[in-house]
Amino acid sequence: MNSDLRFHIVLQNPTSNVDFGLQKGSGSKYETVQIQKSNGQDIHFNFALRIKGDRQKDPFPKLTGSFVQGPTSGKFIYVDIGTYAGQTDSIWSRRLKIPLTGINWEIVDLISTDSKFILETTVPGTGRDGGPNCATVKSFEGWKLKAT
Repeated sequence: MNSDLRFHIVLQNPTSNVDFGLQKGSGSKYETVQIQKSNGQDIHFNFALRIKGDRQKDPFPKLTGSFVQGPTSGKFIYVDIGTYAGQTDSIWSRRLKIPLTGINWEIVDLISTDSKFILETTVPGTGRDGGPNCATVKSFEGWKLKAT
């Protein structure tokens, strides 16, 4: 199966006056896209990933695309923050890792038959230190189906 799934990330109340963006590509060959400067209000990111795999052989769909990071068993999305998002005057140099977990064949089937659905997650934008949230999202609630 080869098809695309649409995703939406809501970054809740991120630290003000900091740039946030999605990392496209990996290693030294990446770019940050959809860069937004936070004013303390929620920030939204939209992207699509390709679903591959064979449901007869693969217990879960394989997620691929230019936004996917990590090993086969632990795929994730990076949100670049501060200098990593190209904000040269920022005191912050961080990345937020959002896991791509909990996506099964049933979800793929539902989205494939009804294009009004997307997968959405909401994650905190500010960490305990008052700066931008970084590292792997703690207490990740997963991806939920949302009608558009």
